[in-house]
Amino acid sequence: MWGEARGESVRGIEAVAAIIVNRVRQAQARGGRYWWGNSIEQVCQKPWQFSCWNEGDPNRAKLLAVTERDRTFRICLRVARRAVAGVLDDPTRGATHYHTRAVLPPWARSRSPSAEIGNHLFYNDVE
Repeated sequence: MWGEARGESVRGIEAVAAIIVNRVRQAQARGGRYWWGNSIEQVCQKPWQFSCWNEGDPNRAKLLAVTERDRTFRICLRVARRAVAGVLDDPTRGATHYHTRAVLPPWARSRSPSAEIGNHLFYNDVE
C-alpha cells in the first residue's frame, strides 16, 4: 500500500488495501484459484499488478528501504492490520482494479469507475 498510495489520504490507502482484499475474496469465491493469486502475498506480488513491485520501478527501491520511522508507512501498517482482520470498510464498492488519473489503461476505457478517491479511479466490473 505504501508503494502505491503513500501520497494519498488515509481513505486512499484504505482503498488500495480494499483492492487487495477484494482480489483475495474473488479468488476464494472461485475455489481458491485465480490468475492473480489467492493470498494477500500472492496478490500483492503478482507481476505487473502493483507497479511498485516491478523490477526497475523507481518505487521498488523505496519500498524495500522504508521503515517504521516513516509516518505514512505506520499508517499503512495500521490499515493493513484492519484489512487482514476483516474490519476495513471498502470505499471502492468491491473494486478489483484501479489506476491513477494520469493514465487510461485499455481495460478501463469502456468502464465507469465504482469510486474515485484521491488520484485513483477504482473499478468493480473488470474480470
